[in-house]
Amino acid sequence: MLTVVNPDEPTPATVSEPALAGGSLIDEIVRDGARRMLAAALEAEVAAYIAACAGEVDERGRRLVVRNGHARPRQVLTSAGAVDVVAPRVNDKRVDEATGERRRFASAILPAWCRKSPQISEVLPLLYLHGLSSQDFVPALEQFLGTSSGLSAATITRLTTQWQDEARAFSGRDLSTVDYVYVWADGVHLNVRLDEAKLCLLVVVGVRVDGRKELVALAEGYRESAGSWADLLRDCKRRGMRAPVLAVGDGALGFWNALREVFPETREQRCWFHKIGNVLAALPKSAHPGAKKALAEIWNAEDRDHASRAVAAFKLAYGAKFGKAVAKVVDDLDELLAFYDFPAEHWVHLRTTNPIESTFATVRHRTKVTKGPGSKAAGLAMAFKLIEAAQQRWRAVNAPHLVALVRTGARFERGRLVERPAAAPTTTPAAAA
Repeated sequence: MLTVVNPDEPTPATVSEPALAGGSLIDEIVRDGARRMLAAALEAEVAAYIAACAGEVDERGRRLVVRNGHARPRQVLTSAGAVDVVAPRVNDKRVDEATGERRRFASAILPAWCRKSPQISEVLPLLYLHGLSSQDFVPALEQFLGTSSGLSAATITRLTTQWQDEARAFSGRDLSTVDYVYVWADGVHLNVRLDEAKLCLLVVVGVRVDGRKELVALAEGYRESAGSWADLLRDCKRRGMRAPVLAVGDGALGFWNALREVFPETREQRCWFHKIGNVLAALPKSAHPGAKKALAEIWNAEDRDHASRAVAAFKLAYGAKFGKAVAKVVDDLDELLAFYDFPAEHWVHLRTTNPIESTFATVRHRTKVTKGPGSKAAGLAMAFKLIEAAQQRWRAVNAPHLVALVRTGARFERGRLVERPAAAPTTTPAAAA
């Protein structure tokens, strides 16, 4: 353990005496200790650099790498608070043969012009994304960090420009190296503070062959129209995306029309979460408890045969009085029960668009706090960063090893893999004779 004691500097007790009135004695001790340790580490780093170059001298025998005093004092924002730093400088007279320029000492501990530690640089945008308004950083963190430097609204707002560049780079990446077997698609509407029209985000989340989920595409659309979805899917195909085996989405016709145009071989699965909401909207509230139970018997059935019998029971119970509600199920029955043709371990993932809905709950919370993003571009960038952060916590689908079998065209019955029958032996012409 490194311990630095300088008799010329005041002791922690002396430094902290003014802080007794404010009740921050422990914070002052921690910051003073952090300042001492950082200064010692910087001095040790410079001493090691100079010692490693001690053998390099000029024609007069003078060292080419020597100390050169200290840089101007600066304040660095760390997780321990604001720490005053006086970094030592190095005079390196050596010339790089490759570039012909003077070599420069670069500290690995405190890079040039560093004003925030990497941890603080990561936390500030995360706080902004999760609901802290740009105007609230100073009152919320000034007392905690001991300074308001680097917490201004302009500093936080500049992050959105960087996020927009990252979102554009993400939207142009190559998709030919990744294979998405399942995809979920949905449109999410967000309020925009400086615009009367809402922002419609078209979102596609996919499952890779290894079972991991990740964001495939995120783009601004126009009311979830077929044209907007077709533009997004065509762009993905142009960048190398293969046709997924199954697509899961709500009943919006725009996405399905676009999917049939761009990826006609992809099977369709309607989201049961949206379908239940549509069915209940066509029923009186007094019928909701029984209808919910009857619909659960369908989507939670043991297999397709039991689900078909549950559909017949639902039609018998509600068809006479509420034909429109029953039609919403019967008309889309093949698309509602498509998930039964896939591994049983995957059914819980394929019945709904929950991977998108649960992720965008955070996005909606963020926009409520700030009364919506200032522009559509800022809203798109903010949604991208929130999904990117949430993506790290997404878990893979159950039985991920079965995803590759789905891609190869393996057949599943009642949720179980059906072994392909052995090929019948071919009869040679000689044997037939």
